[in-house]
Amino acid sequence: MTPPLPDHYRQAPFAEDCAPRRILRLFSGKWTTMILHTLHLLGGTARPGKLQRSIPGLSKKMMTQTLRELETQGLIRRNVRQIMPPHVDYSLTELGQTFVEPVELLYHWAIRNADALDQLAQHEPSTSE
Repeated sequence: MTPPLPDHYRQAPFAEDCAPRRILRLFSGKWTTMILHTLHLLGGTARPGKLQRSIPGLSKKMMTQTLRELETQGLIRRNVRQIMPPHVDYSLTELGQTFVEPVELLYHWAIRNADALDQLAQHEPSTSE
């Protein structure tokens, strides 16, 4: 069982640099968790083309932008192999590997609650309007 949160995380206000806000910033990108989870499933390392083919709907522009953000955050590492032509691949850092663990817990929660999530989706406003 998970230990309870420390008292200073159980009441508002929350400081700008508190753990809850910091983790929410990591989740703020639409593709963040999918890219991290996909890298994990691909053995921790993948070339950009393989990564993009593994995530339908992810444009090259958004993938590049998200990969840069994840690299800045220290969750992935960009590796350039100096061969002709140069090869680039991305790999999970140790921090990125540990971040995948709670992401998978959330995915399990979504699977267990799929019916409720389907009901919520029926009540969401259409984005095509």
